[in-house]
Amino acid sequence: MAKYVYPAIFEKDELGGFAVTFPDIENCFTQGNDLNDAITMAEDVLNLILWTLEDDKQPIPSPTPISQIQTDGDSFVSYIQADTIAYRKKHSPEAVKKTLSIPQWMNQMALDAHINFSQVLQDALAQKLNIA
Repeated sequence: MAKYVYPAIFEKDELGGFAVTFPDIENCFTQGNDLNDAITMAEDVLNLILWTLEDDKQPIPSPTPISQIQTDGDSFVSYIQADTIAYRKKHSPEAVKKTLSIPQWMNQMALDAHINFSQVLQDALAQKLNIA
C-alpha cells in the first residue's frame, strides 16, 4: 500500500470526451465526458487496479517516464496519482471484530480511565504500519 504516480494517455473523442489508458498497467483504462471527468475516472481506476494488485500480491509495474511515451495529434500524456491507503479508507470503511487478550489489571485500569480499546488498537496499528 502506497502512493503511486503513473503516466496516462488521454485521447480526445469526437463528442468532446476522453479515453484514458495507462501504458504500464494491463487492463487499466477508462473514459470521461470531459477532461475533469476523465481525470477523476483515471484516478479511480488507477487506485482500484493498484489496490487489486496489492491484495493479490502481484508485482506493481514501474512507471515509464512521461518523456518516453509517444502520442498523436489529439492525444496527450499526463501523470495521475494514486494513494491506495486513502482509497481503501474511503471504499472499505467497515469495521471488523477482533478478539484479543490483555492482562486483567491492565483491562481494569483502561476501563477506569474510559479508554476506547478500538481506537487505541487502530492508533497503534496505524503507527506500526506507518500510515498514521
